[in-house]
Amino acid sequence: MNKAYAKESHLRSILKGLSWRLVAMLDTFIVALIITWIIYGSPQLEKSLWIMIIETPLKLVIYYFHERFWQLLWKNKNIESKDIIYKTISWRLIATSMTFIISGSILGKGAEGAALAIALTELISKTILYFFHEKLWLKISRGKIRNKFNQLKSKFI
Repeated sequence: MNKAYAKESHLRSILKGLSWRLVAMLDTFIVALIITWIIYGSPQLEKSLWIMIIETPLKLVIYYFHERFWQLLWKNKNIESKDIIYKTISWRLIATSMTFIISGSILGKGAEGAALAIALTELISKTILYFFHEKLWLKISRGKIRNKFNQLKSKFI
């Protein structure tokens, strides 16, 4: 890959965050549903939804700042797969900790095992999903989204 990393715009970081949150929220819901089903004998639909609902806006904001932090680190640097792996690990540490805390709060007292199972399962699923999400966004050239947006805007204004 070894591609020079160009600084991303705030719009790109926001869109990237939104696309990741969409993937991540679906993963959170599915993982929470499956884990609660295994542990409690029936899927906890409402609690799984609440875990997803609470995580989504919190992680969206934190993800944005995580993106901006990596922008500073990668300024004028050639990006390799190992760099994406480091970024992936840093995000997973933050996000998995949040998942554990939020899941434990939603599931209630004595549900630490279920919260840990949800967090650890997500650690695996989201690490894989996040890595490929990053690779996909690296393939979208800088300015391409802004240019499409400006083309649409000029047609309507």
